[in-house]
Amino acid sequence: GTAYDVDEEIDLSTLEPLIALPSSPGKVVPVREVAGREIYQSYIGSSANPGFRDFAIAAHIVQGRQVHDRVSFDVNPTSRQILENLAEQGYLQMLIRAGARIHQAGCNGCIGMGQAPATNRISLRTVPRNFPGRSGTREDAVYLCSPETAAASALTGQITDPRELGGKFGIKYVQPREPETIIINQEQLVPPPLNGEDFELEKGPNIASLPDFEPLPDTLEGPVLLKLGDDVSTDEIMPAGARVLPFRSNIPEISRFVFSQIDSSFYERTQLYRKSGSFVVGGENYGQGSSREHAAIAPRYLGLRVVIAKSFARIHLRNLANFGILGLTFVDPRDHEAIEQGDTLALRNLRQAIENDGEIKLLNLTRDETYWVRHSLTSGQKASVLAGSLIDLVSDL
Repeated sequence: GTAYDVDEEIDLSTLEPLIALPSSPGKVVPVREVAGREIYQSYIGSSANPGFRDFAIAAHIVQGRQVHDRVSFDVNPTSRQILENLAEQGYLQMLIRAGARIHQAGCNGCIGMGQAPATNRISLRTVPRNFPGRSGTREDAVYLCSPETAAASALTGQITDPRELGGKFGIKYVQPREPETIIINQEQLVPPPLNGEDFELEKGPNIASLPDFEPLPDTLEGPVLLKLGDDVSTDEIMPAGARVLPFRSNIPEISRFVFSQIDSSFYERTQLYRKSGSFVVGGENYGQGSSREHAAIAPRYLGLRVVIAKSFARIHLRNLANFGILGLTFVDPRDHEAIEQGDTLALRNLRQAIENDGEIKLLNLTRDETYWVRHSLTSGQKASVLAGSLIDLVSDL
């Protein structure tokens, strides 16, 4: 038989519903430990990953009942296709009759574009992220849970382990079945233009073309505009919410909000270094959270060329490389403490150092100190950083 390096056994009888506490997806505890806490919102669905079953199981749970009169029961369909199939199978009617508020398909409340929860009131959500303020309410209290827990809690008005529904309401667990025929509506799909066919893009005043990014210079010298601790999220780098996201197609405007939740003066302090470049220093797991490319492209527009951290979240490191920002890690993590915000750093012979894949010398001109850093870029990511961005790299091919 096949041999594996690691074997793991999971006793399914020991599994139980879990919930993530505010304000991190990593703060996970069993639902029973926080059961009984009063809730004000129960939110099912997002654009990220929920399928037909997530909505169908919630519909079965609330079918023929009314959600608690204090609870806003919000349903956010993943897509038009999911919405159409829920309607066809009768699940949409079950949800609406029970008191659900049906929102348009898309991101919506997951990124603070509507459905913002009440201040300091518990909102249960089946979305992937609950970083502070991401919901659109600065003083939010967002918990992440399963559709079963969200629907059960919507009925009771408090965090409820769905396994208790049998005793409370006589509800038996129902495993929803996928429709025998899934509706896939292709009537509104428009084919792309033929190869070589002219196609003019129409852009309104709030849609700006992507900025031009310069290749990475061989010498970089600039200030540390921000020094950060561990677990900085992409929501802290580039906030979500109704105030910011209308500028998503306008990089110059959306860049005004970069790091605004951490330091409201960051944008103004970048203006002297837009051309020459600047540095940010972070701790462990820099860039955790959503994979939004705006958390890389907007800082890059403001002149950020290098982020030095103890470690990076994988997807964000890739996004940094895509937009020409060099992500470096400390060889000795203790050097993070030696650098202060405002220090002037320098990297020499940088392009060759990146190609060589070895340790790179980082100079602190303010303190007359030297540190060693390294990168973990793939060959493609190195080419992207050196070219200034992945777009520039592809355009030159």
